[in-house]
Formats: sequence, structure tokens, C-alpha cells
Amino acid sequence: MFSANIILLYVDSPTASAAFYADLTGKPPVEASPTFAMFALDSGVMLGLWSRHTVEPAASAGPLGGSGEIGFRVGGAEAVQALHDDWVRRGLTIAQPPTAMDFGHTFVALDPDGHRLRVFAPTEA
Repeated sequence: MFSANIILLYVDSPTASAAFYADLTGKPPVEASPTFAMFALDSGVMLGLWSRHTVEPAASAGPLGGSGEIGFRVGGAEAVQALHDDWVRRGLTIAQPPTAMDFGHTFVALDPDGHRLRVFAPTEA
């Protein structure tokens, strides 16, 4: 049996993306080089930022991300709104403002490479 424990995003500049995620998470990368950076997230999942120019085999995606999302679960609609307000102050592009959806309350922001960052508070069962 195996489990997914690393998310890899192909980015234009690992150095710039590492600065973005360090500011967003409040933590420095655990590994950093000009072509790769790695973060240890509180959940235990590792987030890798790999230069789209050096990844092997070459990535076939277009110049911007956006074909997937990283989800950040928070505890309630108030937490969704508070994080949205914080990310707006930080200058993140908001692709979807705080919205009530069938699964809960959510918003979507974009990182510098266009990867979607979904914050959500699931509806209580």
C-alpha cells in the first residue's frame, strides 16, 4: 500500500515561488536550490516546487498552471473569510471570492504560476 505525500508543482522560478509560499505558510523551505524548493506542510504533506524548465521528463503543460488545485481545509466560514481577507492584503489574485457551494464555504486564489489554491470549510454533516 502507498499514500501520496508529496505534491509537485512545475513553476517558472522556484526561487520566486519559494518566497511566495514561505510568506503564505509562514515557514521557510526545508530544501531550496535554483531549480527546486520543498516545503513541509503542517499536514505532513510535502510541497515541491520544480522548475518547469529543468523537470525531466519535460512537462507538457502550458506556461501557466491552473489544471489542478491545492486544497486548504479550515474550520468554518469565518475562517474562510479571514484567510481570504489576509490573502487579498498580501496581493494574491482571487479567482473566486468567498462563496457558499454544495460542499461548503470556499474561495480560490492563484499563485504566481496560476496554480489554484482553494480554501474551504466543508458543510457539517
